[in-house]
Amino acid sequence: MNYRQTLCPEAAAAKAGFSKASAYRIESDSRPPSQKKAPRGRRRSDPLAPYWDTEIVPILKAAPGIRVIGVLDELRRRHRELNPSIRRTLERRINAWRALNGPEQDVIFRQQHDPGRLGLSDFTDVSALGITIAGEPLDHRLYHFRLAFSGFEHAHVVLGGESFVALAEGLQNALWALGGVPREHRSDSLSAAFRNLGVDAREDLTQRYAALMGHYGMAPTRNNAGIAHENGSIESAHGHLKRALEDALLLRGTRDFTSLDTWRAFVDEIVGRRNANLARRIALEKEALAPLPKGRTTDFEEKVIPVTSSGGFILRRVFYTVPSRLIGHRLRVRIFDDRLECFLGVTPVVTLRRGRPVSDSQGGHVVDYRHVIHALRRKPMALINLVYRDRLFPRAAYKRLFDTLREHGDDRRACKVTVELLTLAHERACEAELAEAIAIDLDAGRLPDLAALRDRFRPEAASIPRRSLFTMNWPPSASCRSTQIWEKQYDQHGDLRRCRPRRTAPQ
Repeated sequence: MNYRQTLCPEAAAAKAGFSKASAYRIESDSRPPSQKKAPRGRRRSDPLAPYWDTEIVPILKAAPGIRVIGVLDELRRRHRELNPSIRRTLERRINAWRALNGPEQDVIFRQQHDPGRLGLSDFTDVSALGITIAGEPLDHRLYHFRLAFSGFEHAHVVLGGESFVALAEGLQNALWALGGVPREHRSDSLSAAFRNLGVDAREDLTQRYAALMGHYGMAPTRNNAGIAHENGSIESAHGHLKRALEDALLLRGTRDFTSLDTWRAFVDEIVGRRNANLARRIALEKEALAPLPKGRTTDFEEKVIPVTSSGGFILRRVFYTVPSRLIGHRLRVRIFDDRLECFLGVTPVVTLRRGRPVSDSQGGHVVDYRHVIHALRRKPMALINLVYRDRLFPRAAYKRLFDTLREHGDDRRACKVTVELLTLAHERACEAELAEAIAIDLDAGRLPDLAALRDRFRPEAASIPRRSLFTMNWPPSASCRSTQIWEKQYDQHGDLRRCRPRRTAPQ
């Protein structure tokens, strides 16, 4: 209640419960005490006063983006007597000056997205996570897809670069996991999708990317080159996803995975958890998505390559081995990001792990010892100078054995024993167990006994296929009185190879 509006100062003060002197003081100056205080003057001299107008301000005008530490270093270079403790004072003064006199800054305009309209794709580097597969560092990145409205995410491990194959496979995996198609797809200026001829180029889409967009009925768009914030709906999500993976790895206690599939399953689990937190918005957006087509479209490249007498073929500076029976044939090879699928005509014959060159000046090798071991058994000394020798060994124990035998000075024996053990590993399907036995012997300081290992890993007697005789009537006619005795012959794997008449039994 304002007593002063109706009463004199003395009466108003009495009613309010304070002295008459306070009433007259308030009457003369109604400002609160905090506003009556005079600004406190400097207790110390300004260390920047001699340099501010003459040196610091000209530096700020000449180089608007310079950091405070850069200004301080320049000042101390010019005036060595300056104390580095003035940094905080310099920061406050520069920030205040830039707020009043600095250049205009870029403004981020937050966007509102309609459900079902926009999906975004991008690749992000995850080398900082330090992922290893069976102890070996994994050089890879993530393909990252996101819906702008709901925040639905999909991540796909990519072993190569930002190729069309990686984009097509990752995008299609995302759409089929989502169960629908947005009206528009946006990426940055990927060379796999855009030829980047210029802003005004009419035919900027690559043919394959245009076909991919047409298959799903999406309108392709992109942000301007070098301007990441135009794709901000996914650029910011990169950091959130990688932090979520980092947290999950810390809780897991190790960054090593037994296989690539295990790491991919781990990524899928983390992404699934993030999507579960947005289930309501994702369900709302799914209602606005266009339906999927009847099937996927091509997400691979295809080449026709001859198999040479070396037992393989070269593709993009990488040599791949294949079964030797394919020498002289031409294979139709489908190139995916992580694998090659090889066809002889329309018949699939082998699937190979995708390899990459070691460097710009050195190619690579993807070798499966099973493809060449039988030929190498006939020519074991070829192992000495084989160009892909180190890649031939499926496990470290085999290479260690070969090197140990060579250290004893007998190259012939080294080649013979190593090749025979690799043959044993292949024929008896005991690669891991045999490698363990070899390692135990080497750790004990002794060389493995080839005969003993053959005896140890020979098949059980009960499982050895035997020749069997059986009779059958041929032709199956009641009037036929002759009976043939037929012989079954099995191969080394126990499979029936052929059945032929052995002799004719007289009636």
